[in-house]
Amino acid sequence: MILVDLNQVMISNLMGQLYSSKTNEVDEDLLRHMVLNGIRSYRNKFSKEYGELVICCDDTNNWRKDSFPYYKAHRKTNRDESDLDWPNIFDCLNVIRDELKEFFPYRYIQVERAEADDAIGTLCYEFGAQLLAEDTEKILILSGDKDFIQLQKFANVSQWDPVRKRKVSDNDPENYLIEHILKGDRGDGVPNALSQDDVFVSGGRQKPMRQTIMQKIKQVVNEVPLEKINGEFEWAKGFHRNRKLVDLQYTPDYLREEILEQYNVDPGGREKLFNYFVKRKLNNLVENISEF
Repeated sequence: MILVDLNQVMISNLMGQLYSSKTNEVDEDLLRHMVLNGIRSYRNKFSKEYGELVICCDDTNNWRKDSFPYYKAHRKTNRDESDLDWPNIFDCLNVIRDELKEFFPYRYIQVERAEADDAIGTLCYEFGAQLLAEDTEKILILSGDKDFIQLQKFANVSQWDPVRKRKVSDNDPENYLIEHILKGDRGDGVPNALSQDDVFVSGGRQKPMRQTIMQKIKQVVNEVPLEKINGEFEWAKGFHRNRKLVDLQYTPDYLREEILEQYNVDPGGREKLFNYFVKRKLNNLVENISEF
């Protein structure tokens, strides 16, 4: 299966359109063509080896904000300060996303309160294999997000960055995950394990996570059961906070169940494609309709 991180694919196409047109105005028709043509090219490039596409989408009211209200909080601030008309942009992206669900013959996953990360993580844990055999189903994650490196601990999971057009990999995915937990993720508003929850929104500075400190913490994490990492370690609270936010094993069970239920829904056939392409005047893509 090819697990498509749809939001990243669409945003990368959006930014490409805005950059090339040198304007802040979004052309929905052009954006639709770019997104769909990208999906067509990925399917052509990878489906022979990895199988069919699975469209994985973000939903609103992410469950991570329940335990960490500052999760991705700065992104709204950045959008508010931007010259771009983000409400209109999201309207366009949502139309294209909904069309993929309605008209295209791919499995489609969008679970209330879950991110695409949760869908991709759940499917990799469900179908991931420690060893490769002839009948092992290969999985390709189509995203440049390095959060997914942790899933490469499964021998049948690979990752491709569609923006930089290169493979994403690490020699030790499990070590990468631990370091990611300790360092945090500024892009998602997650501080390092030594810092307070609100350090980014309060304008404060993180406590430095030096390599020597990180190595000492990693030694404890590798030797001490997780349930015994408690208040005697000054970094314990931050470590457990970040692990819940970053480690895709922590997707709640009720969301995992819904993700798998949606995955098992028959995606239907290709009978709606032609009329959809004609309606949306996707003339260039009609010529390549067999590649969808």
